[in-house]
Amino acid sequence: MKYAMIKGNEDHFPVGIMCRMLSVSRSGYYSWKNRPLSSRDQDNQKLATEIKRIFDDEKGRPGSPRISRRLQEEGKSASRHRVAKLMRDNGLHAKAAKKYKATTTNSNHSLPVAPNLLEQNFTADVPDQKWVSDITYIWTEEGWLYLAVVLELYSRRVIGWAIGERMAAALVCDALIMALWRRHMPKGVIVHSDRGSQYCSAAYQKLFKQH
Repeated sequence: MKYAMIKGNEDHFPVGIMCRMLSVSRSGYYSWKNRPLSSRDQDNQKLATEIKRIFDDEKGRPGSPRISRRLQEEGKSASRHRVAKLMRDNGLHAKAAKKYKATTTNSNHSLPVAPNLLEQNFTADVPDQKWVSDITYIWTEEGWLYLAVVLELYSRRVIGWAIGERMAAALVCDALIMALWRRHMPKGVIVHSDRGSQYCSAAYQKLFKQH
């Protein structure tokens, strides 16, 4: 890998300095450089060319999962880990995400709103006395995704979560269902959230009536 880094930067830095920085000998580097490529190295060179093509085609934004998926769609065998290694070896790094302004929960709706039973008291004396839930958004190599979480206040542990491309009622419902199953369907829990339309939806309220 060190030799590959030197070769890839010969046009920018003196070979001798790079060899010293990477603790390799010049003779070893030139011996490696002039050695006939193995079939595996030849395959890697071809695959690296395909990776660079896709990387440039998507304007430097894709990471190894997306590039690996595109290669497989094109009928080329390449695991995510192999693609990631070749990207590192060739200095290909996905661009940092641009600043993203996501929509937040919409509290301006005509749906019924439950009373605030928690009243800013975020402490709990026993397990499964109080749960809190919220939605956020996170950047992944697949793009921006929404994350709904349920937190158990006594242990401060995440007990339910769901992730998706849309901030729909199903997102908070899935997170609550996971929490219910993981905590063995407890009764009498105060479940606190904001007054967003997802939490006030009929589907979410139905879960409370069922459990």
